[in-house]
Formats: sequence, C-alpha cells, structure tokens
Amino acid sequence: MRGALLTAAGLALAVLSAGCSPTYIYNPANYAKEYDPRKHEYVIGVGDQLRINVWRMGDLSSDALVRADGVITMPLIGDVQVAGKTPTQVREDLKRRLSEFVKDETAVITVAVTGINSYRFVVSGNVARAGIYASNYFVSVSEALALAGGPNQFASTDQILLIRMDSPGKFRHIPINYDDIASRKRPEQDLVLKAGDTVFVP
Repeated sequence: MRGALLTAAGLALAVLSAGCSPTYIYNPANYAKEYDPRKHEYVIGVGDQLRINVWRMGDLSSDALVRADGVITMPLIGDVQVAGKTPTQVREDLKRRLSEFVKDETAVITVAVTGINSYRFVVSGNVARAGIYASNYFVSVSEALALAGGPNQFASTDQILLIRMDSPGKFRHIPINYDDIASRKRPEQDLVLKAGDTVFVP
C-alpha cells in the first residue's frame, strides 16, 4: 500500500516539477458511478488491527495486526493473506483453512476490524502542507484539501486531478473543479477518496 502511495505521489510531483499545468481532456467522469468506499464492505489493509473470534474455541481466537506483507498469523492455521480482502472474504478463508484441522461445524468464525490504520492518501502540489495523510474515517476531496491546509495562492483550483489506481500500475486521472465544489455548483465532484488516492493541485 505504501509503495502505491509513493508511486502516485511521485507521478503527481513529476507533473509539478515540469513547470506547467497538467495536460488532460476535461471530460468529466460519471462522478455518480465512481467507487464510493462508504457503500462497500471495508477492504483490509496493512496496519489494520483485526479481532478474530472462533466461537467456543478461545485458544484459536486472537487479535492480529496486518503486517507490511499483508499477512496475519493465526494459531494452528499459520500465515493468512488478508490485505486487499474484506472481512467476509477473510472469514471464508479462515473457515476453509480451519476445517482442515477442526471437524466441528459449530465453530463459527467472526472477523472484526478493530483498528483502521491503512486508510491513507496523498495531497500534493500547490497546497499549504503537501504530504501523506491518514484517517480513521472516509474523507472527501474537499476534506483532504482542508487537512492539507487548503490550496495556496499559486493553485489552479479548477484543474485539480484525483489520481486513482484502478489496478496495479494503472492510474486514472479524474478532473476535479474545486471552485464548483465550493460554490455547490457541482457537489458531485467532491468524491470520497479510496485508500491510495492522490489529490494533485497544479
């Protein structure tokens, strides 16, 4: 996750260092169809804290921190890849893995995210405090800019880019007109950020 963040930040900074505004066709995305993490099950990431409970089997229940490699270690089961998966998906993985050792169909497994530490995003370019930010709640574009101290006097606030990685190594530029957000002319552009997004202010 951190590597993806740094890659996105590097792309944004490269555009800035070129000394000109980014060139792109202002063909607004269908903002209403953009991914909104609030409407989907949480995706576990590196640094998140999990509570895994196996009913009536306290020795198999544990708290687990998602390591930098996206893995947790469970009693009896061993290492389990969890980063990039939802709690439901992890629960099914654990159920399958546990069935190899425990032949008890009443062994109900629950997976709860007790600490959110992987929700990070980058704000770069002409803002007061560019950098990598973390939050334990979902943040919109305008909220991310506020956390970064807002656009500075050199900012082109009508040409902001939301740089989003749709798949590993493939980034998409979503045009954001902050002026239209602030005036409530186009509030739908105030998208909620996904972990790993970059807000670049030229």
